Amino acid sequence: MARRQAKPQATQEQTLSPVPFCWGCGHPTRVAYHGHRRITHLQGMCRYTLVVRRCQQPGCPLYHQGIRPEEEGAAALPHGEFGLDVIAQVGHWRFGEHRSVPEMHACLRERGLAVAERTVTGLLHRYEELVALRVADPVRLRGQFARRERVVLALDGLQPDVGHEVLWVLRDCLSGTILLARSLLSSTAGDLVPLIQEVAAALPVPIVAVISDGQTSIRRAVATALPDIPHQLCQFHYLREAATPIYEADRHAKTLLKKTVRGVRPIERALEARNDPQAEAVRGYCLAVRSALTDDGRPPLDASGLQLQERLTTIQDSLSRVVEKGGPRPS
Repeated sequence: MARRQAKPQATQEQTLSPVPFCWGCGHPTRVAYHGHRRITHLQGMCRYTLVVRRCQQPGCPLYHQGIRPEEEGAAALPHGEFGLDVIAQVGHWRFGEHRSVPEMHACLRERGLAVAERTVTGLLHRYEELVALRVADPVRLRGQFARRERVVLALDGLQPDVGHEVLWVLRDCLSGTILLARSLLSSTAGDLVPLIQEVAAALPVPIVAVISDGQTSIRRAVATALPDIPHQLCQFHYLREAATPIYEADRHAKTLLKKTVRGVRPIERALEARNDPQAEAVRGYCLAVRSALTDDGRPPLDASGLQLQERLTTIQDSLSRVVEKGGPRPS
């Protein structure tokens, strides 16, 4: 689809120049021409003037080839209109804060960036590609596992949105190192076997065991790619199934506890026009209650109901100490 409006004007200008000598032969180079490129960053659009040099030595492997500025690669990807800082921010919002594409698009628009919603999806794909290249770097893996003797492989699929691609992550349980991360449209055994084989070929040490959930496609893929390696189901799934009755009872107790602390919002509304120390203290207690209500813990190891009861007890003890010191008795 053609662009419906012109690009915004650049608010910054910067000139980038390469080193004045040739990387192939070491002789000085000459300026051949100047290129221009506009890149959108989080701070706005910047117009870059790129000084391109050429080597004049006939025997050099880079003879008459354009040598572009080295700093250009740190600003944006080749032929990209958005800087690496924008790509990193989109990746942080998606996988760090679990925001959707419309939410990220709205945030970028609030920052003043002229970007379409489909462009945000493209930036997210670029982020996933960069992460996959980083974690699958054979040189990095050989350096990290040079002193290790074995790898316990864990693999699982992450699907942020139903109906979208599944991000498959393969990592080492002993060191916690991510070995491979790649998005797949499907999760069949035929799609997972190449991922496992790629990791096994890149590692300088053998895989001695595999841990995963009980998904049928994963079990078949491991049996095909690593037929002689023991495959064990994740202990967390056993623990979660065993703790289901306790989890249900804890969730019911948390629901009952929430009923006892309703009415925080009316208290905050009554204090909107007050800035005295007592009002600030009450606001602090209201925020403490809200924080306790929104923290769900990490079941089944951290029971959210018990955690809520402990935090509410701490708040109640604090209010009791205020009363003992002569403060007003809370309602």
